[in-house]
Amino acid sequence: MRIAHHRRVLVGAAASATAAMLVLTGTPADAQPASPAAASSANADTTALTQLAEGYLQQRADMLTTTRPTARAATARVRATRSMSAQVQDDLAALVAKGKRYKDVDGGYTKAQVDVEVADTSVTGQSATLQVIERTRLYLPFTPQEVADGAPEYEEVSVPHTVKFTQGSDGAWLLSSDTADTKGGPTPTTQVSDVDAVDGGDDGGGKAEEDEGSKDAASGTAPLPGNSDDSGDKREVRGYGYGYGKMVAYADKYWDHHNSAWRTYGTDCTNFISQAMHAGGWGPKGGAIIQRSSNKYWFYGPTTWTTSYTWAAAENWYWFAKKHSKRTKILDNVWKMAKADVLQADWGRDDNIDHTMIVTKKYRGTPYLTYHTSDTHNKSLKKLLSDHPRAWWYAHRT
Repeated sequence: MRIAHHRRVLVGAAASATAAMLVLTGTPADAQPASPAAASSANADTTALTQLAEGYLQQRADMLTTTRPTARAATARVRATRSMSAQVQDDLAALVAKGKRYKDVDGGYTKAQVDVEVADTSVTGQSATLQVIERTRLYLPFTPQEVADGAPEYEEVSVPHTVKFTQGSDGAWLLSSDTADTKGGPTPTTQVSDVDAVDGGDDGGGKAEEDEGSKDAASGTAPLPGNSDDSGDKREVRGYGYGYGKMVAYADKYWDHHNSAWRTYGTDCTNFISQAMHAGGWGPKGGAIIQRSSNKYWFYGPTTWTTSYTWAAAENWYWFAKKHSKRTKILDNVWKMAKADVLQADWGRDDNIDHTMIVTKKYRGTPYLTYHTSDTHNKSLKKLLSDHPRAWWYAHRT
């Protein structure tokens, strides 16, 4: 979709200015002082509605940081309908708890910066709907020198939202609902969920022709002594001739703005990893339509029907990469991963792999993962393990 508007929101003065426009609607709308958006008619311009949406999303991101306001104060800055005010309050409290957990496991985030793109806006009578993409940077507690030495400066997430507003009797636009597109992967950092991650959406895979037997044992998660393999760049011993730096560079470039040369799947995580492996020198194997349902082959075609199951489906990819091609081997511990290694997750321990990620940074022994669905760049392994304590993990040495 064509981007209609692009605006950056910063924590601090800019965020405070935006926040000043937003007030809690726990009492009738006509009892509230008018905000700049309140003077808008049903034909309110996109800018006013966008300011409300981005201010709300900034409030959510701020709650994850170590410099967050109180949940009550943040809720009081969001002008919403009665029912949405209650949901906002619950969500912000849950994000506070999440932020505290993240601080305990690896220092958390020091600040948040939200960048909102509006793909579409529809205003009809007293209702307005915005299709927006939230792009958030969550800054990590590293010094400039540590960043120069290889630490990630921030984690990034990209989340599509459908944000709806209703116009009150005083003409003010009130936030009435926010639906984030989080299907098919782990819950994005700036979102909350009552359930563990679930598999969902089309990934172009299916039951393979082969009876594959049992997988290798899942990789252990116990921390290693010391800061093992700090740089994550020790690749010369492998001798496979793959371009590991190219794999990482591809993931860094296309983690959010998907490469239009390839199709995007409903669940896109493994498609993205296959693209990165291809960029690093993995050659296709096979290519005939009759081979697409066999895990022995790995190839991309102009349609899903001419593409192998192993290309974009996490479970099928495992069997091609590890068993049939031997292009990867399973590490006995996730902390041994280096840059360009691949991590897969079986959320429910049902012996079916659901999600695929690539290591794009490693610093002081901690790998940082990048993936599609939901689009995320440089999320620490420590946070992922704390998010999904029940999962089985398969760490592939590529």
